[in-house]
Amino acid sequence: MEYLLLIVEARGDRETRSEDEGRALYDEMVRFGEDLAARDKLLASRSLRPDKHGVRLQQGGAKPTLLDGPFAESKEMIGGFFLIDCADREEAIAFARQCPAARFATIEVRECAPCYVN
Repeated sequence: MEYLLLIVEARGDRETRSEDEGRALYDEMVRFGEDLAARDKLLASRSLRPDKHGVRLQQGGAKPTLLDGPFAESKEMIGGFFLIDCADREEAIAFARQCPAARFATIEVRECAPCYVN
């Protein structure tokens, strides 16, 4: 089964770190990904730029609305993800616990499935 480990960070946390601290944390995350890959568990992973570089599209009416980040209604942002292949939910949670980001962010574990599956 495929699971997504979403790294949910408090907005602004990255700006509180020095470049050296940020690079050290990033290197830890890269090593975590390399470990998952060595175990044949990693399908994909990416780090994301802060949401101030993002845009949201809403297509509620005839004309789409674009909203540039940062998004004021949100206190958190998705900082990145790991897409992993696991036997079950418990294995995915075990990997989430090992993720270095668990020390400074929330790791949301989501099973991949068609959107019509409840």
